[in-house]
Amino acid sequence: MSITSPNRYPYETVAASQTAQVLGGAGAVGDYLHRIVVTVTTTGTSTLSVLDNSTTVLTMAANTPVGVYSLEINAASALGPWKITTGAGVTVLAVGFFTA
Repeated sequence: MSITSPNRYPYETVAASQTAQVLGGAGAVGDYLHRIVVTVTTTGTSTLSVLDNSTTVLTMAANTPVGVYSLEINAASALGPWKITTGAGVTVLAVGFFTA
């Protein structure tokens, strides 16, 4: 028996030290960012920014403790593609629907 979930979301990874990585190949207004899973490996370089095109909608400061954080976003972009900037001590798994 196969079980199918109605809540399947694609995901994209964002490596450490990325600057304004577009989620999806092109990204677009209306793309949906459900959640980000943030892995902090080094506290001193744990900065993170989530942008709706050029508008910052979420930031995480340096010195965030080492760990894994699941942050609900549940928003559609209003201005353009979702973009994520990571410091050297942070990686992100972005879950949602993004324009290829």
